[in-house]
Amino acid sequence: MLLTALCSIALNLHAASPAAAAAPEAAANSASGGKDCPALLQQTFPRLQDEKPQSLCQYSGKVLVVVNTASFCGFTPQYQALEALNSRFRQQGLVVLGFPSNDFSQESGSNKDIAAFCENTFGVKFPMFAKSSVSGKDANPLFKQLAATTGTPPKWNFYKYVVGRDGRTVTSFNAMVDPGGARFVQQIEKELAGR
Repeated sequence: MLLTALCSIALNLHAASPAAAAAPEAAANSASGGKDCPALLQQTFPRLQDEKPQSLCQYSGKVLVVVNTASFCGFTPQYQALEALNSRFRQQGLVVLGFPSNDFSQESGSNKDIAAFCENTFGVKFPMFAKSSVSGKDANPLFKQLAATTGTPPKWNFYKYVVGRDGRTVTSFNAMVDPGGARFVQQIEKELAGR
């Protein structure tokens, strides 16, 4: 299978610098009025399509699926299940947030290339952010906090974190876990119901 073959190709291009990806906490906090935005979401990232800054505080009170993505991986078809999940549970308060990364040498394109691929190939409509690092010392601040909270940084593409409405409860799922599978959907339903 072409996607599986592409998974093993190492592309020697480095990911975009996260330094410009996150704005100061105060700016993000003010975007939500300050007091209702949990610390985890007090960050701003550029949107994938046009690189306009987006405060994560706009997702306060939602159940989030935060996932690092890549276009040339055997798990890339998970985009379809993630979009279906986002569509199915959106009215109940779920939002999937995608963070493309070349940390595992499988996302070499520009932000515009990635946006076009996601929309044209998998019909992705959930929020996606500009390419950044998600692991190691250069990880963007959100993924650093997710790793610190769960004790587990992404070990591969399509590593998933489910963040509860409180912005503090975080459960991690590895790339092998199907976002459309019973185990994952049950976790989403549990968080949407308020545990």
